[in-house]
Amino acid sequence: MAQGARRTAAQVVGVVALAVAVAAFLSVAAVRHGFFDLKVYYGALHFWVHDHGEIYDYLKPGTQYGFTYPPFAALVMLPMAYLPWMAAIVVSVAASVLVSTVLIWWLLDPVARRAGWTRWFALAVALCLAAAYEPMRETVNFGQVNMLLLFLVGVDLLRLLPAGNRWAGVGIGLATAIKLTPGIFIVYLLITGRWRAAVTSMAAAAAATLLAAALFPDASREFWTSALWNTGRVGELAFVSNQSLRGVVARLAPQHPSTLAWLALVLVTLAVWVWRSRAAVAVGDEAAGLALTGAVMCLVSPVTWVHHLVWLLPALILLVDNAVAAPPRSVRRRALATFAALGYGLLTSRIVWVWEKDFTGLDGFLGGNTYVWISLALLVLLPIRTWAVPVAGSGPDRVGPGGSAAEPAGVAQLVERDRGTAAGERHRVGRPLTVG
Repeated sequence: MAQGARRTAAQVVGVVALAVAVAAFLSVAAVRHGFFDLKVYYGALHFWVHDHGEIYDYLKPGTQYGFTYPPFAALVMLPMAYLPWMAAIVVSVAASVLVSTVLIWWLLDPVARRAGWTRWFALAVALCLAAAYEPMRETVNFGQVNMLLLFLVGVDLLRLLPAGNRWAGVGIGLATAIKLTPGIFIVYLLITGRWRAAVTSMAAAAAATLLAAALFPDASREFWTSALWNTGRVGELAFVSNQSLRGVVARLAPQHPSTLAWLALVLVTLAVWVWRSRAAVAVGDEAAGLALTGAVMCLVSPVTWVHHLVWLLPALILLVDNAVAAPPRSVRRRALATFAALGYGLLTSRIVWVWEKDFTGLDGFLGGNTYVWISLALLVLLPIRTWAVPVAGSGPDRVGPGGSAAEPAGVAQLVERDRGTAAGERHRVGRPLTVG
């Protein structure tokens, strides 16, 4: 008992020390954006509700930035028009922290249980590290909705879909109706043959969009015919914060970026994603499917600001998962742990901002696109694993990639399918098998 108490005390001290270190790091490294994006939402909603203007006509004073999300997002955010500014900030930060905690718990808790880590301690350390992660701190400082969207998608792919729940797809549909880019997860469902979930997601997106159109016909008409196509509202494509393939091409020739080169890169990237996603789902690795699709979304979207890279969080956590599952002192464990640490470290460092003013030359091409290279590496190299049981099946006793019937569904468990004597000793139960 005394030993357990000493261990708990040491863990508490460790978490407090890490939290202090992260707070000190943030005080120096975190840029204060003053909830810029939240101010855009807040101003647009007040202009729409209280000043009786059109929401898509609003521009934040002194800027070119206006409300760029579909009308359903305006409906979801509508209560903000009746809140004081400070209350809007509190709700924004609290919502991001809450959903981030739940999502990280879903991904990390199975790792902690398999590795024998103290579960609260593992979560506390992960949350401290997440607070330092540049895309996360940018999301919070801008007042962005990224983690809320990732959470909606995670509900489907980590919980409902592996459990065979009939509502799987609703979260993806709602996320798509709020912001169009998560629509790639509908494509993910289609290319991996989950037709029911794909139809459900499309129906949910369509129902939410039609509801907004019925309530706000003028705003809906303006968005779908005008605001959606006004790319000047989102910012400069060549800006170093745009860590997408489009950003890479734009920085090569800011005045005349090649659309053909960008489309060619997108097609190749999508082909790799289709191949790897189908391989992941074929063996039941739904978490890898989420991670791969998040990475490809960041790559192929015309605009991927740094704060959008919170979609890489599942991939980084899965790298840790795979590293822990690898044999001790093996090359595989060292390689995966190094990959995870390097990726996280670079994505926390603000390194791309060194080339904010001048991204020309070889150093600008390599360093100014660092986060793009990480996204590509995750898309190509993230391990895919085979599970102990088939994905098919349903009912209360169904056991899928999420674990046993007594365990939460949706996060892959590191137990291999029995491959018989042909597999040999190197594929012992409990060791992950890389596929694809």
